[in-house]
Amino acid sequence: MKFSTDKYPSTYHFLKSAFVKDGQFKATPQIVDWIEEQNQRVSVSVKKIKFDQLDQWILDSEKGNIHHKTGKFFTIDGIRIKTNWGPIHEWEQPIINQPEIGYLGIIAKEFYGVLHFLLQAKIEPGNINYVQLSPTLQATRSNYTQVHKGKKPLYIEHFQNAKPREILLDQIQSEQGARFFKKRNRNIIIRIDADIPVYDNFVWLTLGQIKELIRYDNSVNMDTRTVISGIPFGSFDSKVVDFYSFLGSDRCTNSFGIRFLKSALTREGALHSIDEIISFLTKLKNDYDLEVTNIPLAHLKKWICSESEIYHEEKKYFKIIATDIEIGNREVTKWSQPMVAPSQEGLCAFVAKDINGLLHFIVQAKLECGNHDIVEFAPTVQCLTGNYRQTQKGALPFLEYVLNAKSEQIVFDTLQSEEGGRFFREQNRNMIIVANDELPDELPDNYIWMTLHQLYTFLKFNNYLNIQARSLIAAISFV
Repeated sequence: MKFSTDKYPSTYHFLKSAFVKDGQFKATPQIVDWIEEQNQRVSVSVKKIKFDQLDQWILDSEKGNIHHKTGKFFTIDGIRIKTNWGPIHEWEQPIINQPEIGYLGIIAKEFYGVLHFLLQAKIEPGNINYVQLSPTLQATRSNYTQVHKGKKPLYIEHFQNAKPREILLDQIQSEQGARFFKKRNRNIIIRIDADIPVYDNFVWLTLGQIKELIRYDNSVNMDTRTVISGIPFGSFDSKVVDFYSFLGSDRCTNSFGIRFLKSALTREGALHSIDEIISFLTKLKNDYDLEVTNIPLAHLKKWICSESEIYHEEKKYFKIIATDIEIGNREVTKWSQPMVAPSQEGLCAFVAKDINGLLHFIVQAKLECGNHDIVEFAPTVQCLTGNYRQTQKGALPFLEYVLNAKSEQIVFDTLQSEEGGRFFREQNRNMIIVANDELPDELPDNYIWMTLHQLYTFLKFNNYLNIQARSLIAAISFV
């Protein structure tokens, strides 16, 4: 077996970093303390205000939306949805319209033979605990072109000037399809060899450390999770995978790590071929329609526009609020903006089990109103817009199984924040559960078995896996 000796890392280097839980700069427990120190060092104020108190934002009765005076950043629009998917075929709602493709970028560098990733302790106004670990660069086009007249984001030039051989990962990925209208970002990782300044709120971490920190509630933000979810670990035949498993066995601290590793690296033995999975999704896109029409916010059926909130008459789903924000260490330290506030905590879960000796995941094909291409792959269970605790028994496949899972089956169970730049204190329970033979191989319509290797394969391409699925995949550890 021959590993790459190229100057820039192969998938082997990513895998090696995923096995290292102790970086060269800070131990993982020290990072938790460091995040708390960052919180103490920066003053943060986020207040709810009335819409007419928003600075530079207009609740426009003529256009029927909320928009920035520059025409940049994003708008809050009203939409009417018609579809033949699911039990509800027509509804109306507010949605974030942000057509810009932003950067979610991470700089990587090798130290003592191990790839490290430069993350930022960044405060977003909607974060529950304010400081979370974000990518090196997290910026919309309006931000990095300095529409806000603030400072240019740190390290932006490294991404704008990156040479092809320095780019390790480069994908366009979607955001929340129930909240954003066709929103996408460029997820990118670049490798540098030169020394660069590391500012006080930045830190070098191995991939293993990042995955370990994801196990802490609301510590690694959504943007970091989506970027690292796409990291490739390679495609090997079973003998090579057995060798990797042998090498990793002495590092594995949980009984599931080797099973995840085998599912991630093995290119044969899956229940369905890649072509069969593509055909499965293609048929759904052909059979189901998604028609979205803009309407004024004030005309939305069942939604009430007050002076400080836009909310559903049944006080469920989510609401639009206005906020006044002051954060000490941002490119702009004081501003106001509308945000989306949830009505309840959500639940996102993957259920997996061994089929023919290989771990397979139950993947749901899901239509959401803001999807770029009608249907995307989602976790086994995804409950974000309604209260899953009040869901009628049997109404949602696998929900009862997830909620009643035995502790020895639960691999991952953590609260994860959604994107704090647009969502106000929204967190969802994220779970990964490994089932035994009690689950049958036969699945309901719109569900399919996929190995982790197949999920990584689809992550290479645009608009296949939604952000909730990617967030869970980012949490999967081999150690």
